Amino acid sequence: MSQYEHTCMIRGDGGQTLRAILDQICNKWTLLVVATLDQGTLRFTDLAQQIPGISQRMLTLTLRNLERDGLVNRKVYAEVPPRVEYTLTPVGKSLIPPALALAGWAIEHVPHIEASRAAYRSR
Repeated sequence: MSQYEHTCMIRGDGGQTLRAILDQICNKWTLLVVATLDQGTLRFTDLAQQIPGISQRMLTLTLRNLERDGLVNRKVYAEVPPRVEYTLTPVGKSLIPPALALAGWAIEHVPHIEASRAAYRSR
């Protein structure tokens, strides 16, 4: 594969599935939920408490999408009141290293990006 051949997979009809997956992974809440679940199995309420600003609706939708995509396991216990626990699957855990790499890139480039934004605003 040439140095930039992988970027061609993102373009055109052949990249439709890839773009949909990246859109889901890179949304506002997905990486926060995945990073929180990397600590271990959590109940819905515990997740909500550990992710400031997420609404119950957005947490529900994010968890459903992660379960649908095979990144999260949802286990329901037949108890009263019902107990539901969420755990990362091996595929979900495999998302942690690239997410950390992306976060590292962002941290490394914060000064440059902030300077560029300030210069842009002052034009």
